[in-house]
Amino acid sequence: MDEDKASSRVLVVEDEEGIQELLRVTLQRHGFEVRCEGSVESAEAVLLTWGPQLLVLDWMLPGENGLAWCRTLRRREETQKLPIILLTARGEESDRVHGLESGADDYLAKPFSPRELVARVNALLRRSYGGTAAGRVRLGDLHVDLRAHRVYAGEVQIHLGPTEFRLLRLFVTNPERVFSRDMLLDQIWGRQSFIEERTVDVHIRRLRRGLDHHGYAHIIETVRGEGYRCSALGSQREVVGGGR
Repeated sequence: MDEDKASSRVLVVEDEEGIQELLRVTLQRHGFEVRCEGSVESAEAVLLTWGPQLLVLDWMLPGENGLAWCRTLRRREETQKLPIILLTARGEESDRVHGLESGADDYLAKPFSPRELVARVNALLRRSYGGTAAGRVRLGDLHVDLRAHRVYAGEVQIHLGPTEFRLLRLFVTNPERVFSRDMLLDQIWGRQSFIEERTVDVHIRRLRRGLDHHGYAHIIETVRGEGYRCSALGSQREVVGGGR
């Protein structure tokens, strides 16, 4: 797996099983984490709990179509900037314009080549995340190297356990987003895990303890009655790319 893409999560919403499998296999082969859903309704829950960094969305879907959902996502504050590639058999110029005007960042007409798909996904991730979705994130003097799984305060390395690093990675790549304990259990431990919610609190305390030695415990905020979020420290947050 290409480590530059190891943390790049792509949500595919496509109801044709053959195309869905092609998208899954192609993207996974190039190192992306992929989740596939067949409708807007099922994709909504994944979008909220999994936190994808890019959406590949079919225009024609059962129930609510992809174009209508694209407009909805652009009206929501938490998904306004989510990169979206619209996938459709409608290849006329007027259709492409309509798709882009509805909020899609790019448009890929069927049939498409796997090579073109990967190139467009890479290009959109570079544009959207300043070079890469899986490079390094800086919060002031705190540097999180997402590829090497290392954290630094200035030049000093902060040693975190594997679970604490996964939590930190999730928080810093989704700044200001509130994660409930259920969402964190799903993201960090997996849906099949039988871990109690209080386990989340234990690992949050460990993460804060590791950051506190260098004055960064405050970036992991408790949202009363909701869960936890990472404060992005305003303009001090920076995503640094390693290139693709």
